[in-house]
Amino acid sequence: MVDIVVMRAVTSDNQAHADKVRAMLDEKNVIGLNIISSPGAGKTTLLERTIVDNPDLRFGVIEGDVFTGRDASRIEAAGAPSIQLNTEGACHLTANMIETVLPRLRLDELDFVVVENIGNLICPAAFALGEHRRVVLLSTPEGSDKVQKYPHAFNTADLVLVTKTDVAGAVGFELSIVLEDLKAVNPKVEPLLLSAVSGEGLDRWYGWLRSLRR
Repeated sequence: MVDIVVMRAVTSDNQAHADKVRAMLDEKNVIGLNIISSPGAGKTTLLERTIVDNPDLRFGVIEGDVFTGRDASRIEAAGAPSIQLNTEGACHLTANMIETVLPRLRLDELDFVVVENIGNLICPAAFALGEHRRVVLLSTPEGSDKVQKYPHAFNTADLVLVTKTDVAGAVGFELSIVLEDLKAVNPKVEPLLLSAVSGEGLDRWYGWLRSLRR
């Protein structure tokens, strides 16, 4: 049964709460990931595939959404404990929300806590959640101009994943534009191209996760 928690956004002292989240994760030697993207970029599908393909890595997932517990149900069906955080209107999660629900996960039994943020490339980018790494997804059907349109989301990313590469040709996605814009916005990041459907690039994503554990 999915644990659904309804919370309101509290933006004051966000960094103080983020520091507490980081301390809680560090104490248990757990890696925190904050995954950000537009709606439908494939965050949940990627997590499902990642959990199934890597049974030796122990994931706990905090699902951020405005309504419903559907994503958390999918994660639990894939084999990982999950908490659904519903904001009922707020367009982002805050560190206070994460601090409140984090104790519901058994951190002693996890390698990663993944926060799947609310689908949005604007608000979530402005709020640290105590994560060790921030991962931003850009799906090919969204178009090639999103880095330029939402620079802060990509400027704060530790990793950029270009998803749904299996349909890139059909939707006219131009990778060269994304690469050029990323060089201007965040030259330290080279995107990984992948498809959770075809499996392209998943080995590099899994390798990146394993490098964090090492």
